Amino acid sequence: MKKITLLFFTLLFTVLSWAQDFKTITYFANDSTQLQLDLFLPKPVGGKKQKAKDKMPLLIHVHGGGFATGTREWGHTLCREAVKNGYAAATISYTLYMKGKKFSCDGILTEKVKAFQIAANQLWQATLFFIKNADTYNIDTNKIFISGSSAGAETVLHAAYWDRNLMALYPGKLSNNFKYAGVIAGSGAIMDINLVTIPKLVPMMFFHGSCDGTVPYATAAHHLCPTNASGWLMLFGSYAIYNRVIELNGSAEIYRFCNGGHEYSDELFSKQPEKTISFIKSILAGEKIQAHTIIATGKSCKRDNYNFCD
Repeated sequence: MKKITLLFFTLLFTVLSWAQDFKTITYFANDSTQLQLDLFLPKPVGGKKQKAKDKMPLLIHVHGGGFATGTREWGHTLCREAVKNGYAAATISYTLYMKGKKFSCDGILTEKVKAFQIAANQLWQATLFFIKNADTYNIDTNKIFISGSSAGAETVLHAAYWDRNLMALYPGKLSNNFKYAGVIAGSGAIMDINLVTIPKLVPMMFFHGSCDGTVPYATAAHHLCPTNASGWLMLFGSYAIYNRVIELNGSAEIYRFCNGGHEYSDELFSKQPEKTISFIKSILAGEKIQAHTIIATGKSCKRDNYNFCD
C-alpha cells in the first residue's frame, strides 16, 4: 500500500511539474480570432538570467490534424526536448478551418488552399510576435526554426516558401528580408515545387512514410484522388522537395519509413524528438547536410506505381 501511495504522489508531482514548465500566451488577436501558444523556456542556470549576448534559438511547432482537429499540446514532447538543449520552444494553436468540411477527394479545392493559407498566415503572426518580443524572451531572431506534422508540415513548408505579400491575410507582416533558419516537416507537402528556389532556400529535415496515401511521399494528388475529383490537388511531398533541395545544393535530410503510411507523420516528434534537435544543432554549427536514411517498418505497400522501397 505504501508503495502504491508513493508511486501515486510521484506521478502527481511529475504531472504538476510538467504543468508548470510552460506559459500560455495570446500571440494574435483581432475582432474575430484569438490564438494562443505554449512557450517553453530553459530554466536560468544557477538562478541567473541569461545575458543579451546569449540569446536563444527558437523552435515554433505546428500540430497536425487535417486542419480540422488537433491541439498544441501535441507538440509538448518536442518542445521539452528543445528546452533540455537550451533552446526556447513554442507550440501554437491555429484556426481549424476544415472542421466540419470535406478535406478528401469530394471536397472543394479552394477550401483546401484556404486552409493552408490561414494556417501559414497565423504561423507568420506567431513568428512576428516573437520578433517583436525578442528581448522579453531572449530570442535570437536569426535562429528561428519551424516544425510541423501532417497539416502542420504543410503549414511550415508554405510559410517558408510562399510569397508573404501575395498570400497575406493580416496587416502585420514579416520583413521581406526575414528567412527561417530551418524547417522540419513530418509527412508534409507543398503545392508548387517551383516555390523552392535558391534565394528562398533554407535547411530542411523531412520524415515520411513512403506508402502514404494521404499526403504523398513523392509527387501525387492529395489522398491520391483521381483527376476528375472536386478536391483534386497535386502535391509535392517530402521526397520531391528533398530532391529539389539537393538539386539546388542546399542542406536537406530525409528519413524514409519504408512502406509506412500517414501514421508516421508525428513519429520523430513524439517518439524521437532528439533527431530534430540534432538537426538544429548541426545547422547552427554551420554544417552542410545531405543525408537520406531508410528505416524498415516491416510493412508492404499495395499501391500500384507508388512503391519507393523495392
